[in-house]
Amino acid sequence: MTEPHTPSSLPPLTDADRSRYEWQISTADLGEEGQRKLKAARVLVSRTGGVGSAAAYYLAAAGVGQLLLAHGGAVRPSDLNRQILMTTGAVGHPRVESSARRLRELNPTIEIEAVPENITPHNAASLIAKVDLVINAAPLFEERLAMNHEVVRQRKVMVDCAMYDFDAQVTTVIPGHTPCLACIVSAPPPQWRREFPVFGAVAGVVGTLGAVEAIKLLTGIGQPLTGRMLLANLRDMTFRTLTLKRNPNCPVCRDL
Repeated sequence: MTEPHTPSSLPPLTDADRSRYEWQISTADLGEEGQRKLKAARVLVSRTGGVGSAAAYYLAAAGVGQLLLAHGGAVRPSDLNRQILMTTGAVGHPRVESSARRLRELNPTIEIEAVPENITPHNAASLIAKVDLVINAAPLFEERLAMNHEVVRQRKVMVDCAMYDFDAQVTTVIPGHTPCLACIVSAPPPQWRREFPVFGAVAGVVGTLGAVEAIKLLTGIGQPLTGRMLLANLRDMTFRTLTLKRNPNCPVCRDL
């Protein structure tokens, strides 16, 4: 896992930072030191689709210092019901370029690196090596499991976010301390389809929850979803948490 920053190694806040983030700095257990931790943080958001757009937007708003966005393909009209970093004018242009542009408009003080690729076993290692924390918002299990494998190998932290229709789930993976994604889902379900029912507002809820979880992990405040999975059904607005246990025979994390 990435070594935590010491107070002396954290970047200072400027007067402009204090002005921009004053409302969250006033949170008792965040303060200026917590804001400096966010400024020092590096986060990968894998796909800035419905879930990842919301997560990236609120991480940028919170002042996470460096965002690495990985998403292939061009914007399609059908993306616009949920992918809040895409615009009608961007249809036909790379998704990741629209995402980066919108985030820079929101917060020009942070660094954004845009990679026009989805995560694969071939690029996962190099991308994850650049960051402290990963937001896993990819719709394909192959992609999610490739990220999980590399997160475990590099001992990085991952916030796993998923949704289907009105259902949502979020959990945190800390290698050696919590179950990894492969403990829960060892292989892609055979019935899984790439296209599925999505309401933008539901995807936004999941992404926002993922951003909150990431902020907690980066700053050390609150109680993260370690060893727990948050499940929500937004049709009837019910929320519950499940306790998760590591699989001692998990081929990915059993040796940690």
